[in-house]
Amino acid sequence: MRQVMSWVASACVGFVRACVVVIVSMLVPAVWAAAVALGIWWAGPWSWVPVFVWACIGTLALSRPVCRMFRSLVARWTATVIPAGYRQAEPVVRMSTGYWWNGFTYARSSQQARQEQRWRVRRSDPATWRDLRFTAIAPVTVGVIAAIPPAGLAAAAVGLSQPSLPARTLGVLGLAVAFAGAPYAWRSVEPVAVRFLSASSAMALADRVDELTAQRADTTVAQAAEIRRIERDLHDGAQARLVALGLSLATAEKLMETDPDQAKALMREARVGAATSLTELRELVKGINPPVLNDRGLIDAVRALALDSPLETTVSADVQLRLDPPIESALYFGTAELLTNAAKHAHATRVRISIARDDTGIVVDVEDNGRGGADVRADGGLAGLRRRLAVFDGTLEIDSPAGGPTRVRMMVPCESS
Repeated sequence: MRQVMSWVASACVGFVRACVVVIVSMLVPAVWAAAVALGIWWAGPWSWVPVFVWACIGTLALSRPVCRMFRSLVARWTATVIPAGYRQAEPVVRMSTGYWWNGFTYARSSQQARQEQRWRVRRSDPATWRDLRFTAIAPVTVGVIAAIPPAGLAAAAVGLSQPSLPARTLGVLGLAVAFAGAPYAWRSVEPVAVRFLSASSAMALADRVDELTAQRADTTVAQAAEIRRIERDLHDGAQARLVALGLSLATAEKLMETDPDQAKALMREARVGAATSLTELRELVKGINPPVLNDRGLIDAVRALALDSPLETTVSADVQLRLDPPIESALYFGTAELLTNAAKHAHATRVRISIARDDTGIVVDVEDNGRGGADVRADGGLAGLRRRLAVFDGTLEIDSPAGGPTRVRMMVPCESS
């Protein structure tokens, strides 16, 4: 009985999904059918020209939304994510002359610049032709297959309403086809969408080149900022103290014969200044690359970081591993930034850190009990962390509903030793 109920539920869900697939896949053919009907209705010698033009415009306008709906359905029903791969428009910039530059031409207003930019980017995007191809293929593939259960149900409704035996037999057969095919008719959408909506090798290569170019720019900017920070810390901290230390020693040398007590006091101050300078240099080196990270690895370095955190922090790790130093450094400083955010912005009291391996690489989960609501801004720390992980083909997943908790997962594909 339980299996029968499960089958009935699966058939009902499959029937609804098949109807959705039919509706979405037939949107563009419906535009052409309406255009043909309008051309027949006008029945003029030049009536087909504007009808054809408007049908093409409608197809171009619907192709991308239809493909997005198919990607959304596939991701929701099968958990298969198909990247869109669309080209992104560059920011519209206002020039000193008052005109707006959109990467192609100048415009008098930002709205005009964005409209023209949107059209040019879409026209030159290879994904546009990929979407048009899919909208032509989908109706005769997934549309036809998904139409079997609705067609069977329609045949059953018509046949069972007739008194003749052949019609009733056809209705029963249609009902059986609809009921048997409903759990499976919609499943063709996944292989067809993956085959025809995925980016081509040339598009994937172009996207990868753009991604690497952006990563190189981010790395250059980050290195320059880090060099400026180190220079500023040395200039304002250790360098100033060492200059003062040298002056104190020179003064103590002059006073050694005339005022030994004052010279001894200056020597004591110089010793304190030397110790302070040494501490600042150690903190600076620790900020560049912590010694515990080099000596003990990522897990022990994160545990040491948790001990220094003002929050109640627990670290769990089910593996012992050593990664490449750049990857360990990125994950360590990413964890440190997340701890800082939990204390500074989320006002959390507890943080749980988990380090594990899966089939692809290293996974670091950081969860706090703060107020949540974390978002990724273009100039924020989370966006910078995502860019740093992207250098290693890593990803950053954030789940931070309002009211908390905040869960952040850092994943980097790698091999451990």
